[in-house]
Amino acid sequence: MSRVAVVGAGTMGNGIAHVFAQAGWETVLIDSSADAIARGMATIDKNTERQASKGVITASERRELLARLKTSTSLEAAKGAEMVVEAATENPEIKFQIFAALRRLAPPSAILASNTSSISITEIAKHTDRPANVIGMHFMNPVPVMKLVEVIRGKETSSDTVKKTVELAKALGKIPVEVNDAPGFVSNRVLMPMINEAIFCVQDGIATAAGVDEVMKLGMNHPIGPLALADLIGLDVCLSIMKVLQDGLDKAKYRPAPLLEKMVAAGQLGRKSGQGFYAYRD
Repeated sequence: MSRVAVVGAGTMGNGIAHVFAQAGWETVLIDSSADAIARGMATIDKNTERQASKGVITASERRELLARLKTSTSLEAAKGAEMVVEAATENPEIKFQIFAALRRLAPPSAILASNTSSISITEIAKHTDRPANVIGMHFMNPVPVMKLVEVIRGKETSSDTVKKTVELAKALGKIPVEVNDAPGFVSNRVLMPMINEAIFCVQDGIATAAGVDEVMKLGMNHPIGPLALADLIGLDVCLSIMKVLQDGLDKAKYRPAPLLEKMVAAGQLGRKSGQGFYAYRD
């Protein structure tokens, strides 16, 4: 494999494009918004500059990496890609539309991966004509740094697709973990209820956000507190994942904290909006 199309230029998409280009792949970053592409490319430029300053890559490797990156505002740019990684908004209908369009655009042998953090791979695959080629490839944020990739097998995903995706993740310098298709997979089925419970602690006046985070960092050896992590992920994303867990598993057990719903309604989404449980200047 040598050519990949990454659909979605947001936080996850630009990180995924970055690691593919760094691994030597000809990479096209696709987004319907030219502004989103500009922001995504600016992030890649900044992150590769940081890598070069720290000696992770050389200056010439950085130039080569950036030269392998192309952009497009049309999904037509996915034509000829041997791998497509969808990293669009965590909205089922948007993802379904993208995968339906890929029936026409992607070569029959292409692997069609989704970076979804909670939506069923089996459901996504129903919108293609090649469910055996559809797989979950759930990267962690920040993608250039975090090693884990959840490789999610849908009901009809072929063993060959799983094998190739696992090998690819390793070639990207990641550590793949195979999981079966279920709401939230493993990462978010464990993580999101913890974040949700931390929000309940703030909502119920048990501790401040900083207090909750200090307890988890100092007492449980977490490198970042759950509420700071929620701000990094995006509170809107946390809410949508909780709703997937609630719909797919147990309505009472996975009920989103009302404070989470209120903050999202108020546009307090975390780092991306400048305000969440903490305030951010950049």
